Amino acid sequence: MTSMTRPPSLLQAFLPLFFLAALLAWAVHVYGADASYGANQVSLMLAAGIAALVGLRNGLGWGEMQESLVHGISLAIVPIFILLAVGALIGTWILSGTVPTLIVYGLKLLHPSFFYPAACLICAIVALAIGSSWTVAGTLGVALIGVASGLHMSPAITAGAVISGAYFGDKMSPLSDTTNIAPAAAGSELFAHIRHMVWTTGPSIVLALLLFTAVGLGSTPAPGTEGGFGDLPAILGGQFNLGLHLLIPLLVVFVLAMLKFPAYPTIMIGALLGGVFAVLFQPELVVKLAGKEGLSQPMALMTGVWSALADGYKADTGNAAVDELLSRGGMSSMLNTIWLIFCAMGFGAIMEKTGLLERMVRSVLKAARSTGALITATLATAIGANAVAADQYMSIVLTGRLYRPEYERRGLAPVNLSRALEDAGTITSPLVPWNTCGAYMAATLGVATLDYLPFAFFNLINPIVAALLAYAGFKILRTTPTPNIVTHP
Repeated sequence: MTSMTRPPSLLQAFLPLFFLAALLAWAVHVYGADASYGANQVSLMLAAGIAALVGLRNGLGWGEMQESLVHGISLAIVPIFILLAVGALIGTWILSGTVPTLIVYGLKLLHPSFFYPAACLICAIVALAIGSSWTVAGTLGVALIGVASGLHMSPAITAGAVISGAYFGDKMSPLSDTTNIAPAAAGSELFAHIRHMVWTTGPSIVLALLLFTAVGLGSTPAPGTEGGFGDLPAILGGQFNLGLHLLIPLLVVFVLAMLKFPAYPTIMIGALLGGVFAVLFQPELVVKLAGKEGLSQPMALMTGVWSALADGYKADTGNAAVDELLSRGGMSSMLNTIWLIFCAMGFGAIMEKTGLLERMVRSVLKAARSTGALITATLATAIGANAVAADQYMSIVLTGRLYRPEYERRGLAPVNLSRALEDAGTITSPLVPWNTCGAYMAATLGVATLDYLPFAFFNLINPIVAALLAYAGFKILRTTPTPNIVTHP
């Protein structure tokens, strides 16, 4: 219950959004790729202030909005802990030689001409098996970015391939959170939901793989164009004690994920296991990373692992390009992303509490008279909620809650709604720089969201395919409409 004395007008509903869009456009114009390092956060805070002023004007108390802020940010606590764990994992897996081993073997197995579709397919298969796009990006994705650098391939296209594959697998896996949340929000059954998604998701991933193949055809590095990496396998082999045994932490993480262990402890176990492997197989590097004289060997080893967990690995190979590639990770590397998430979740919480988000949706529903228009409106709302609420879970749940009565009223089966929620809510979340998923992918892969966005082919294609099939009336399942209510044609 809220104390609002009057509902918001349509102009009031869109005012904070217009304000935010203008500020974000200005931030990107002025700061470019660095906009997410402060400018976007300020924009989100100011837009939240505009939404709060609208709420106050309509009679909503500040105390209620403050409570909504606390609740909204609390929804991001688990993703924030996962982010910190991934930062720690990247640091120890580089120090232990796990990531360098993946890079070296990837360079041996993946040819430039089929690298992009292979990267997409590998991530798709693993994500389908474990049900987590974040885990795939934080493990295989990091390694594939390194392989791309060694092959002189585009990091942006590689990130697009990783995200395309990871989100396909995540979306279609019964182990995925979003794959379970979407049918719960829509009132459909899990496996019926997955079967129904095949009709939009299947063509989308095929088209994405064809595009990645077309982009990669003929991509062979010319002599002398190693991008400053020289003989990367030799450099890594001279720095680390490499071997297949160093892939055990990766295997452990994947097994735990398949056993449906929660993401945070799974990734944290992987990070700690990486620290143990670093002590066992890279003791010289661990002591060097500790950087403190006068410490006993055990204390230096512990200090080095602690440094990797907190601040990541700092490479010193003598090759500037390789050092930049390997100097990554640590919990501290995720702090800017967490700042962005806090601001975005706060904005989304205020927009929901003041009723502005619901008011926008009601205006859309009035215009959505046909079934195709309704499903397209659902897709558009889920995409908009990803931008406004800044979290894919909120996008799915909010959109499902707002549209479910209308689907029931029109006699549309719940699987139509649950499929639309995933076709847009799940898929477009990594394409929004301040969304928890977009911020995570940029921080983890080291590629700005707006840089990889044009190449996340699957994520861009899937909502379009869903809208086209909706207007064509293909595989739109129906139930019996609610009696005594005239449905729209």
